Amino acid sequence: TLMTNNLIIIATLLGLLIGLAIGKAWERYKLQEGRWIDRRKARESPHYILGLNFLASNQLDLAIEELTKAAELHPDTLDIHLILGNLYREKGQVSKAIQVHQSLLQRPRLTRLQHAYVLFSLGLDFKRGGFVDRAFEAFSEVVKLDSGNRYALLNLEKLHEEQHQWREAQVLRRRMDEATSDPEGPEDQAIVAFLENELGLQAMRGDALEQATRHFETAIDLNRQTVPAYLNLGDVQLIMGRTEKAIDTWTEMLKMAPDRSYLAFGRLEAAYAESGSPSLFLELCQRLIEANPQDWRARLAVGQYHATHGDLSRALDLLFESLVHNPHALAIHQAIWSTLIKLDFNQNLVRRYIGLTHDAVFYLDPHVCMRCRYRSTELLWQCPQCHEWNTFVEERIAPAEDSEEIPA
Repeated sequence: TLMTNNLIIIATLLGLLIGLAIGKAWERYKLQEGRWIDRRKARESPHYILGLNFLASNQLDLAIEELTKAAELHPDTLDIHLILGNLYREKGQVSKAIQVHQSLLQRPRLTRLQHAYVLFSLGLDFKRGGFVDRAFEAFSEVVKLDSGNRYALLNLEKLHEEQHQWREAQVLRRRMDEATSDPEGPEDQAIVAFLENELGLQAMRGDALEQATRHFETAIDLNRQTVPAYLNLGDVQLIMGRTEKAIDTWTEMLKMAPDRSYLAFGRLEAAYAESGSPSLFLELCQRLIEANPQDWRARLAVGQYHATHGDLSRALDLLFESLVHNPHALAIHQAIWSTLIKLDFNQNLVRRYIGLTHDAVFYLDPHVCMRCRYRSTELLWQCPQCHEWNTFVEERIAPAEDSEEIPA
């Protein structure tokens, strides 16, 4: 019995060792086009290693040079050719990238996953080259081969967005949600809400106001931070003669996104005036200033209100207060210049203004995309360069510590 047990143990150990050897061999060798390829040999190539090092340090020309040499030494290694094609695309040599990736598709016995990888790279080539229809076909083929490929679905969504096909883009976004471990996550919900807002704008342009209202309300229900949906819903309500509802909608936006309050100032000022209660706008701005003493935009709005209604001294005081909190905002300077003209350039006021602006830097494009650093003069909800949603922030330059206001 003891001998039998020992034989069983020895047989088990031998089985494990054989399995381990087979696994190592499978990891190292790969059957491709009827031949066994030593994958480690290609990856240990000095040209391959150098190419990856240059790629990591963003030296694309040198990376291409070394990987080209590696590809010549190991023509059967798919990975090297795939990377090389992608590098050509990044360098702007789109036709060369397409040629490399199309030649890879001609290889027999590609696995389903390899076929999907090469097609995805080819889709990116077509997209970079502006061949929208061919890019769409390539990404669609990837999804057929790998239905949960989030990157292919994402690129299909972006192609639809660029064509303003918002419904199709929304369907793909929901499909991506279903394919992830965290369906309907906060970021995905926010993007679906922005797409719903675009559907509302589309309906609004077609004078389908009730349909537009439903889209904007759905966007807000999906994500309470969808600022443009509040703005657009209030606009529709105002067009339909529901001024009080429009005011309520915009006021709700102020509560949900106080940092974006200024987007509703012009609308609220006009709506309060139309409803016969213009002073309510001043009270609203005052509450915002009390809640956030650094709010220069609320001060600017109140200053412009007083300037419009003839109280120039009060207007200028508020504009100067606004300037203290953000001396670089061109909008404040323009409002001050306009007010100073009306006051015939009072010397004391001009000197006070010069003191406040001694270290100011004017700029016209303060909004910057957090993803790709694209700059814009206005707040955009989708970046025109990287096509991501809700990525713009206002870039601020801190006032110089030693700047002092010249007394009036």
